[in-house]
Amino acid sequence: MASTPRYLTPFSRGVLSSSLRPQVIAPSFICPLQQQQRYASKSSKSKDSKPKKKKPMYTQYDIRHAIQFSLCDAMRYLRAFEAGRNTSSVKYEVHVKLRTKRDGPMIRNQIRLPHAVRSDLRVCVICPPGSRAAKEAKTAGADIVGEEEVFNSIKAGNIDFDVCICHTNSLPNLNKAGLGRVLGPKGLMPSAKLGTVVDNVATTVRNMRGGSIYRERSGVVKLAIGQLGFSPEELKNNLGAFIAAIKKDAAGMSDQISKDIAEVVGFLIRPFLPLCSVYCLTNNHPRY
Repeated sequence: MASTPRYLTPFSRGVLSSSLRPQVIAPSFICPLQQQQRYASKSSKSKDSKPKKKKPMYTQYDIRHAIQFSLCDAMRYLRAFEAGRNTSSVKYEVHVKLRTKRDGPMIRNQIRLPHAVRSDLRVCVICPPGSRAAKEAKTAGADIVGEEEVFNSIKAGNIDFDVCICHTNSLPNLNKAGLGRVLGPKGLMPSAKLGTVVDNVATTVRNMRGGSIYRERSGVVKLAIGQLGFSPEELKNNLGAFIAAIKKDAAGMSDQISKDIAEVVGFLIRPFLPLCSVYCLTNNHPRY
């Protein structure tokens, strides 16, 4: 191995000397990898050991100091925002907040209001094509009638109806088609409990065209109770029928869970526009 030339010896000693090299000090915030992993494992254990507890009841707010209106006064304020709009496109909607537990049975039913809100409701009837039930359904005003064709259309994503009724004889074929995953989340799956699996299809179609389905979600039941052009008397009748139906449903579950009305809030539902201002109608018992 060749030796270092004499004239480079002092230079090489100075470069390799530890005293001449700058000392590299790691910043204090950089910890060894092993220490970082140990701290991470401790933090994850502490999070797992203290799970967050969910409250058994839905949160209720004190509305004693909130501004409350009677139905007629609330209509007057809400209608002032919609001057000049189409009276059939804007609808009054009521949200009934329940005092209930998070887990337990939920309210789900249908109601035929004294004054129908929707006139463009599309009804689908699942029954054997060419049968007597199919002819009666078409005569009663059903928009879609059939069986296999309806199943294929739903599987393809064409759900062009608001209510689905199934004849009792077609229920096994409906279950075999496996449409519960598609219709269930949308609230369109026929059910004997809701009265949408029936033998008399014609009567059910007539009732559905003037009826509305409501269901409880997160402790709140929503339903459109009238159009912008409805009179105070028509809204009063619809709201009274809706509140009475909810109380009846809650009373039917008294042996399983306790439910009662906490507050009633009115909205204006406008197409392609945000919700109108909210006005609290009442607490517990509606004032008409």
